[in-house]
Order: sequence, then C-alpha cells, then structure tokens
Amino acid sequence: MSALLDIEDLEVMFGGRSAAVRGASLQVEKGETHCLVGESGCGKSVTALSIMNLLARGGRRSAKRMSFAGTDLLSLSDREMARLRGNRISMIFQEPMTSLNPAFTIGSQMAEVLTRHKGGSRTAALERAVELMGRVGITAPEMRLGQFPHQLSGGLRQRVMIAMALMCDPELLVADEPTTALDVTVQAQILRLLATLKRELGLAILLITHDLGIVARVADRVSVMYAGEVVERAPTAELFRSPQHPYTRGLLSCVPVPGRVQRDRPLGSIPGVVPAIGPGFAGCAFRSRCSHADASCEREIPRRQAGSAHDYLCRLAPQFSEPQPA
Repeated sequence: MSALLDIEDLEVMFGGRSAAVRGASLQVEKGETHCLVGESGCGKSVTALSIMNLLARGGRRSAKRMSFAGTDLLSLSDREMARLRGNRISMIFQEPMTSLNPAFTIGSQMAEVLTRHKGGSRTAALERAVELMGRVGITAPEMRLGQFPHQLSGGLRQRVMIAMALMCDPELLVADEPTTALDVTVQAQILRLLATLKRELGLAILLITHDLGIVARVADRVSVMYAGEVVERAPTAELFRSPQHPYTRGLLSCVPVPGRVQRDRPLGSIPGVVPAIGPGFAGCAFRSRCSHADASCEREIPRRQAGSAHDYLCRLAPQFSEPQPA
C-alpha cells in the first residue's frame, strides 16, 4: 500500500544562497502519527510549508517525488493547490497567538473554511464550527463564535486552530509544534486531544516538534532532521531502543530521566549550533559537533540500514545499545 504522503529528495532553496532542506525523504501512512524531530533551524517547519506550498517569497522547492494520495503536489497550479489546502490537507501553525486573524471573529474565520471548500450556507458552517469546538473541549462554543482571538487564552486559541483544521474532514493534519508557548497542563491536554481525534477520525498526522518526550508518547514513526537532511528514520520504539546517528544519540542524552540522571549533575548537551549550508557543501553537516568525526566525514555519506524500517545517514556501522530514555 502506498503512503498517503510520499516525499523523496525534497530540496528547498532561498535566494540561491542557502539550502533550508536538502534531499529530505519521508512517508506518512494513513492513520499514523509521524513525528519530525530536530533542533530549531533544522528545516522542519520549512518542510511543512513546502508540503502546503506556503513558502515565503524567494523560496523554491523541488523533489523527485512529492505526492499526496496519488496526486503530484509539484504539478498542481496555485488554484488547484488552494482547493486541496485546508480541505484534504490541513495545518496547525506554530504560534496560536498570531495564527488567527485579529480583525475577524472566531465564527467568521471557521465558517469561511467550510463555505470556501464545501459550499453550503453560513448557518450550516457555524453549526459545524460549534460541533467541532465542543469536540475539542471548548466550553460554551456558541458564545465563542462571536469572540475575537484576543479574548481567548493561548490554550483556547490552539483548540480553535485544531477545530478549524478539522472543518473539512482532512485526511492529513500537519501540526507544526502545536504545543509551543503553552503551559505543561495545556500541552498534555492538546496531545491527548490529537491522539483521540486520530483514533476516532482516522487522521494521519505529521507532527513537528523538538520535544522527545512528546515523540515517545504519541509517535508511530520518527524522522530526525538536522541541517535540512533527514539523518535517521525508524519506528518510535526502535529509535529509542537503538538510536544510530550521533545526533539522535545526542538529543536523547539531553532528556532528563528520573532515577537515571544524578541530582546536581549536568544533563547531556550537544556543543555548537546548526550550520548554514551553502552551495557546494559536501559531507556530514554534523561533523563539526560530532566526537566521532574524521576526514572521511567530509566526503559523501552513505545511508545505512539498521533494520527493515530503520535507516540513518552516517559512516558509522550500526551499533546496538540499551534502551534510551523516553
């Protein structure tokens, strides 16, 4: 069975000077939660915006393949993509405080999604909005229809964004760090809500995050991204049990685990920062931060298999270890 979303060798350039995404490949199956993980600046959000064809001015995308349910996304015109976006593919944007239009009421913004893609009356669209707001845990949804975004808390705005994304019963939900700027209690509520919606509606979710605790709780599969490349891909349990890429191991070493991390001892860390990748760059982008790096890391890096569904981009042979903290 082919993947619902299938991306092979995605490249995203801005101004011809820097590559935000380089040769990234990932697949999202129907009904699964696929997490895209990495530090800020690794290209996760740019990958999501490429799927939606919402790159900022000057951004150019190309790929060997970028298909959704058998439709080639790269060949669609702007008008055809607009019919798909918000309808069969929806996105929860990263910042709930600024993703809603402050000049329009919640009801107006939610109703527009349904009337634009499915037609019908505004009354029917508002009834659908009330139904979905109740489903995502918003109290007194009828009252919320007449409110403006500034009248809602961050958690309520995020729930409105989720309800809005579900207005047209999408097949794929792209969630770009949906718990950013929310307190831990609301974060947990949002994650439980997404898991429930996936189970009840059969949604496929591409979840972007830098929080490995979230990944351990909700993901079926994981793609680890660094400097625009997907450096490791694996089922979630296998990634935590036996991470192969030094970057993945570094990320896991930064996670505090009660009973395993000694009190008053520093957590693990990865020195340095994500590099900017310019034209002509070759080799492993992680080599300047990697304790295993040598001269061979400046040449083309092979993609190795560590299992039937587990591959990684590194010169090191597969290494198998004790389970990692989650």
